[in-house]
Amino acid sequence: MADPQTRLDELVVRLRERGHRLTPQRMAALKIVAASEGHPSVEQIYERVKVDFPTTSLATIYKTVTLLKEMGEVLELGFSDDSNRYDGNKPYPHPHLICIKCRSIVDSEIATLSELPQEVARRTGYRIVSHRLDFFGICPQCQEKE
Repeated sequence: MADPQTRLDELVVRLRERGHRLTPQRMAALKIVAASEGHPSVEQIYERVKVDFPTTSLATIYKTVTLLKEMGEVLELGFSDDSNRYDGNKPYPHPHLICIKCRSIVDSEIATLSELPQEVARRTGYRIVSHRLDFFGICPQCQEKE
């Protein structure tokens, strides 16, 4: 995981370069996204921002996340039940481990997987423009509860 403060600084610079306003509410959302170990949903980001900024609207958070997504600064993990989650700490394709019970998402740091897209391209002739690799299972915490 990248240092959250460094990642926050990067996001602020990129938004300023594009002339976007940095309101206190947007800054609060950026801080959450920059430290997004748990890959929060927009609703989860909203609930956390609302603690310090009760008048913040859900639309404000959606707009901020959408802007970051358009800029390539968050990775969107879409699921069939429309519960999109966001990774602002590592906004590039990388493997994820997803618990089918508690729906937690963690990053996988297995070096050999980072070479997989190049190997697929080499073997198939495809020019890979993006990829997504998810592993579904039961996390250690949920296994302990069984």
